[in-house]
Amino acid sequence: MKYKFIDLFAGIGGIRLAFESAGGVCVFSSENDKYSQATYYENFGEYPSGDITEILSKDIPEHDILCAGFPCQPFSQAGVAKYNSLGWKHGFEHETKGTLFHDICRILKYHKPKAFLLENVKNLKGHDGGKTWEVICNSLTSLGYTVYDSVIDAAKLVPQHRERVYIVGFKDELKFEWPDIPDLEPRLNQILYKRTTDRYTLTDGVWRALKRHAKRHKSKGHGFGYGIADRKGISRTLSARYYKDGAEILIEQKNGKNPRRLNPRECARLMGYSDDFKIPVSDSRAYRQFGNSVVVPLVSLIAERIVYTLDNPEFLPEQTKVSDYLAEI
Repeated sequence: MKYKFIDLFAGIGGIRLAFESAGGVCVFSSENDKYSQATYYENFGEYPSGDITEILSKDIPEHDILCAGFPCQPFSQAGVAKYNSLGWKHGFEHETKGTLFHDICRILKYHKPKAFLLENVKNLKGHDGGKTWEVICNSLTSLGYTVYDSVIDAAKLVPQHRERVYIVGFKDELKFEWPDIPDLEPRLNQILYKRTTDRYTLTDGVWRALKRHAKRHKSKGHGFGYGIADRKGISRTLSARYYKDGAEILIEQKNGKNPRRLNPRECARLMGYSDDFKIPVSDSRAYRQFGNSVVVPLVSLIAERIVYTLDNPEFLPEQTKVSDYLAEI
């Protein structure tokens, strides 16, 4: 069965690529950044809708799976405390108001899709002292979803350490198993250009500044500083700030040349994008876009497991049903 999915906070479409590879059909996308919209258009032939907060739930097409790599935001506790003090029941409408996660919840409530996939940074679980994570889990279960989460490092699939938290939910109380991640033994030199232009070589001024910065932090006992990547190993995490100086992933060069940063195509490869993925924006925009994106091969494996679970439903035993567990606590 071909499942219809929507792509919220779509970025440049990494999650869309993953679900299309699993046989899904995208029926709606939303992304507020105009430069990401441009990259999305070049690769999928359509511009995502804009600000999701201004799009009514009824104007979003019916779908089977909701996908979203949503921003991490703190939730206000003031309204929750008031409702608790009065003994009133409250749900996601009060706990998540004013956040983009609220829009995910309102769409889930209105459309009741069969499943969802959410992606965020690993630190989401500890954000705001754990309050953010608590509200997210409570909100999703209150909407009637069986929820699973896992922090997964993509380093077996691409040559970078990239830990992200993935949240999967099903409207029915289905048993879900996270995919086994095959170890492809990726190495950085597999994605590097053999030759690249000098525009990616650090200037003497930037290189001196990075070394001073690293020395200063080392004297204070901090571990911050630039990282010369091992060509035969795994790199640090590519971040959206890579466009500033490339400090977290620098490539050593021969003949006394300063290190260089990755070029945008190498960043795309580092995230598991194929070389036919079009990059129509400037280098600095591309660095931000890939740094904010998902590792496509990893999300593809998760998408396949979600589709498999929907196609081959195995219901949780009565004694382990989430609704029963929540009733007890």
